[in-house]
Amino acid sequence: MAQQLQSINLVAPAFKGINTEDSPLAQDPSFADIADNAVIDKRGRIASRKGYNVITTDKTELGSAKIRAIKEFEDNAGNTKVFSVGNNKILSGTTTLVDETPVSVTITQDNWKMVNFNDKIYFFQRSNEPLVYDAVGGSVVTLSSVSGAAGVTSAMYGNEVLAAYGRLWTADVNNDKSTVYWSDLLIGHDWSGGTSGSINLSKVWPDGYDEIVALAAHNGLLIIFGKHSIVVYQGAEAPATMSLTDTVAGVGCVNRDTVQHTGTDVLFLSHTGLKSFGRTIQEKSMPITSLSSTISKDIISLLQNETEFYRSVYSPEEGFYLLTFTAQDTTFCFDVRGTLENGAYRVTRWPGTGFTAYGRRDDGTLLIGNGEGIGEYSGYRDNGSKYRFKYYSPGLTFGDPSRLKILKKLRPTIVGANSAIMFLKWAYDFGTFFQTAEFTVGSQVTGYFNESEYNSTAEFTGGDLTSRRGINTTGGGGVITIGLEADIDGSGLSLQEINVLALMGKVL
Repeated sequence: MAQQLQSINLVAPAFKGINTEDSPLAQDPSFADIADNAVIDKRGRIASRKGYNVITTDKTELGSAKIRAIKEFEDNAGNTKVFSVGNNKILSGTTTLVDETPVSVTITQDNWKMVNFNDKIYFFQRSNEPLVYDAVGGSVVTLSSVSGAAGVTSAMYGNEVLAAYGRLWTADVNNDKSTVYWSDLLIGHDWSGGTSGSINLSKVWPDGYDEIVALAAHNGLLIIFGKHSIVVYQGAEAPATMSLTDTVAGVGCVNRDTVQHTGTDVLFLSHTGLKSFGRTIQEKSMPITSLSSTISKDIISLLQNETEFYRSVYSPEEGFYLLTFTAQDTTFCFDVRGTLENGAYRVTRWPGTGFTAYGRRDDGTLLIGNGEGIGEYSGYRDNGSKYRFKYYSPGLTFGDPSRLKILKKLRPTIVGANSAIMFLKWAYDFGTFFQTAEFTVGSQVTGYFNESEYNSTAEFTGGDLTSRRGINTTGGGGVITIGLEADIDGSGLSLQEINVLALMGKVL
């Protein structure tokens, strides 16, 4: 007797992001095995990320180096200036990069951290005297050269700097990994007068010894991240009288540049993955939550092999936290708009982008640094070039791994991707050989009322084309893997669903 053809819908495939931790046979089909150059869009669909548009037209001062940090400075009058670092220089501007390095200063590395504080921007890096810029002086100068500077010695040349509670805070000084220093109130160049001071954590670390990596401020608290533990002080508005309120052993921070404040939380990378330092005010407690549990082994492997910089950025406009391992050219995109049942963020991967720095402007524009200069996260091309979107499902058994599935047809529903060439792929029983069917998505021209009225090709359309193409398939097996690839070249793509038509065969 002939078997009945069954229709199985993969609704919102990859809605839950990548999962490389669970057994392929036990995975929810809402996860993805691969989701490259993708994001989770506002409708909960896997979609292509945006591209970047390089706005630098003259990068002479950068040479063949890469941008390693970006920060926008805005003075009290509302004037803005974008600073970046690269080629052992302090640079300014976006279209033309201008060398702002003080003549008397020799820079040998590009690991500066920049913070805005009291109408100035400050630059800190280990073993280097801090630098400062304000619009009045109009140039970057050494901190000790500022009128009224005090206590600017190698003892406070920290690798980490935080602007919070009306002061600058610094730590991670050569030969002193347990002391936090703070400046006088509202005076970022005074480190020995007024209410400036320091605190040594040597007797506070919960495990006996640790080294300061990063600092953060949250709800009146000073959070001090060590490599393997966390120390929290309350009353940081008056540091002379602040008191120890909490310690966390066994969880620390890998690198200062992974710490991002989201307004309601602090995210940071530990040795076991991305963590959230959530504060429950009512209980006066601070639970640590794992946010990357679906890719833990991937994160740990990258941590063990990273030889350059970590870079991160939080974008409330895009709803994501980006974490980049620059030496391995791998970026993870964490969707911060909600968590999965296990408390993890949904995550996708951006490989091979070449991104080496990020900076968010006050207007929400996300700036990206690389070897070409500075670009903006926008459009759907990488500086004029196409990039490859990839989705691959986990192994699909459709509830019965013991029975043979004979694929007859795959019907993906795709939104956008005007005129793009799509590659639909399928394989059986975890094989690496994928059969491929190629097809082209139609095109649709954007048309708006009173602008394109009675235009036969664009009447009253918003430009988002929905395509549903049926592809005949062959072969069979107990486990099916389905993939979809496309070159993103000017138009975004969202994958709504994949309808699978299959015969359920005999028991294997």
